[in-house]
Amino acid sequence: MEPTKNLCAPIPAPLHARLRERQEASGKTLGQYMTWLITKFYEEEEKPTMKGNQRTVAFQVPEELFERFKEYLKKNGVKQNAFFLDCIQKALGEAASKSTQE
Repeated sequence: MEPTKNLCAPIPAPLHARLRERQEASGKTLGQYMTWLITKFYEEEEKPTMKGNQRTVAFQVPEELFERFKEYLKKNGVKQNAFFLDCIQKALGEAASKSTQE
C-alpha cells in the first residue's frame, strides 16, 4: 500500500453536498472517491483536446433517430466516428466524381 497524505480544503456547501451524494452512491469511501476523482481529473487534463489537424463535428438529431442510429451501430459493430467518416468520404468522393464528369 502506498503512503497517503491528508488533504483538507473548505469548499462551498452545495458542492460538498453534491460530492457526498455521488461518493455515497459510488460505494467508495471518501478517501477512495477523492483519489478516483482527482486521478480522473488529471488524466482528462493530460489528454489532448485535438489530435494534430483534426476537428470536431457535432450536431443534434431527434431522439427517435438517435436511438435507431445507436441500434444500427451496435448491430453492425461500427463505431460512431467510423460511420460518419465513411459517410463524409463517400459524399465527397461522389461529389468529386460528379464534378469531373461535367
